[in-house]
Parts: sequence; structure tokens; C-alpha cells
Amino acid sequence: MHPLINRDNSCCFSGYRPEKLPWGTDEEDLRCQALKDMLIGASERIYLSGIRHFICGMARGSDTYFCEAVLVLRANYRDISLEAAIPCEEQAAKWAPNDRMRYNGLVEMCDYVTYVSRVYTKNCMHRRNRYMINNSSVLLAVFDGKHGGTNYTMKYAKRCGLEIIEIAPLAFSP
Repeated sequence: MHPLINRDNSCCFSGYRPEKLPWGTDEEDLRCQALKDMLIGASERIYLSGIRHFICGMARGSDTYFCEAVLVLRANYRDISLEAAIPCEEQAAKWAPNDRMRYNGLVEMCDYVTYVSRVYTKNCMHRRNRYMINNSSVLLAVFDGKHGGTNYTMKYAKRCGLEIIEIAPLAFSP
């Protein structure tokens, strides 16, 4: 990582995969479009507060939307850097071909790629989440209380004293 990137000027992201989002994989759904717009707006406010480095876990769903939102901002704010924090090399190996192609394209556009583990292990996702929290001062999360990885990440971020910005996927209507 670049020496000017540090915990104080970094934001990480956590959120739901399509299976936990009310619209599933239908990105044409107006609620999905609204979430994508909210992620761009929230990321820009975080940038304007002084954050310059964004870390994404690169999962399907909300992570993908966040990564794309940061890339939109980077077109206007050249000092933004984006890091893909990948739990293991084969993260996308079993995904549908379109998801895999999208993922690979996004990883290529990131400034930094960090593999938490070379191979899949039962805890590599948690290790990825801890890596992101340990290297950030802000967590942006798509979260509405559901049990799972985002809930775990939120609790860990609270224990670590991060500023937490939540977006509930049902908090808006089309």
C-alpha cells in the first residue's frame, strides 16, 4: 500500500449479497438503482470529509455496487484510491460467468489488490473483514440487522471504534 494511505484516511465497506437484498439480482429494480445512487452520495460525503482510500471486499451485490460507486467518484476526484480486499484467490471461481467477468473487470480497475488468503479457508471471509476494519477509520454498510457477515463486521467495527455509516436497503422507496 502507498505510504500516504493509512487507517485515518481510509473507508471500508460491508453489505449484503443479492440473496439478502429485497430485489435479489434485479439491478433494474428502482430500489437497487436508489441504493446505487445512495452509495455514490455517501461515498462522496466520506471523500469530502477527508477520506481518500476506499477498501472493498469484492463480493457480489452490495460490494460490487460500492466498488462501482467509488470508480464513478474517482473519475472526478483523481486522488481517490481503491483497494480490492479479496478473501482468497478463487473467490469468484464458482460464480456465474457474467458475475465473474464483472468482478475481474472491477479488480483490474482497482489501484491495489490484497489477498487475505491464497486458498479458501472456513475463516478467510472473516479475516478479509477484519483486514478491512483494521485498516480503516470509517465503515460504510448496507445493513438492516440481518444475521451474517455484515452483522459480524458491524460489531467488530464498533469494538474497534470506527465511524459507522449505515444504509438500510429498505429505508427508501422507488
